Amino acid sequence: MKRCDWAEHNRLEQEYHDTEWGIPVHDDQKLFEMLILEGKQAGLSWATILLKRETLREAFDGFDPAVLVTYDDQKMEELLQNKGIIRSKLKIKAVVNNAKAYYTLCEKHGSLDHFLWSFVGFQPIVNHWNQLSEVPASSAISDSISKELKKLGFQFVGTTTVYAFMQAVGMVNDHVTYCNFYNRK
Repeated sequence: MKRCDWAEHNRLEQEYHDTEWGIPVHDDQKLFEMLILEGKQAGLSWATILLKRETLREAFDGFDPAVLVTYDDQKMEELLQNKGIIRSKLKIKAVVNNAKAYYTLCEKHGSLDHFLWSFVGFQPIVNHWNQLSEVPASSAISDSISKELKKLGFQFVGTTTVYAFMQAVGMVNDHVTYCNFYNRK
């Protein structure tokens, strides 16, 4: 089986690539989780996030915004002591902050799904990259989404993070053309 080059290094990346990456997601809970995970990746490898994903889900109550908005200083301090997660104070605070921003977004736009997918006309953008080096780190659309998310109060949503998120949730298909999953619907 031929995969995108970035997914050839270890089993976790291969499984993620083969079963999740680039498949359109329309569930608000899953979209929110992926936005949080992409933000947590900043400065780290995606393999690190995949390794810690289950522990992160458990520590952050399944990334349920309704629970996350109730986190207080004591809960955040408890999270800072959890060796199974990424223990960045700024990133932990951003999770709680982004849960609050999620509700602001939903009030204004109806749902995270509708807000995000409106930027791509509710259809995945299919790119035709022949090699990994052609895949961009950001786009005009990720610039726009990042800008709007920041206006709504989200943190750790720079354009590179947003573009990686768009790839992950299938808003953009950046499988290289030789990958077996390039034509996956």
